[in-house]
Amino acid sequence: ETMSKKQRKKLLKQKQWEEQKDLRRQKRKEKRQKRKLDRQSKSDSSNEGTDRKRTRQAVVPSTLRLIVDCSFDDLMALKDVKKLHKQIQRCYAENRKACHPVQFYLTSHGGQLKNNMNEADKGWVNWK
Repeated sequence: ETMSKKQRKKLLKQKQWEEQKDLRRQKRKEKRQKRKLDRQSKSDSSNEGTDRKRTRQAVVPSTLRLIVDCSFDDLMALKDVKKLHKQIQRCYAENRKACHPVQFYLTSHGGQLKNNMNEADKGWVNWK
């Protein structure tokens, strides 16, 4: 069976992609190692607390409270509930990194949001 020119080009590209897979993997590995060495050399040269992970002593808790009311998730489409879940995850993560973290609360947590969080992120129970 004869192939069209477009099909031959596509097949050739696919073969080249497969042949270069190991090369791409090796380049990614080298890039990761280079970044790791750069980070290590920066932390060695300056011991002023600029490490990736900040010491817990530098954290000063804030008196502010952030409350996210999740009681309206029954009015949302599943797509929007998933976006809300991602936003809550991002807020939690950024709050943990903050120098002055706020007290973070979820209220009326149930329904679609709770089901989605149980499926996608079983560790959310440990956020307390």
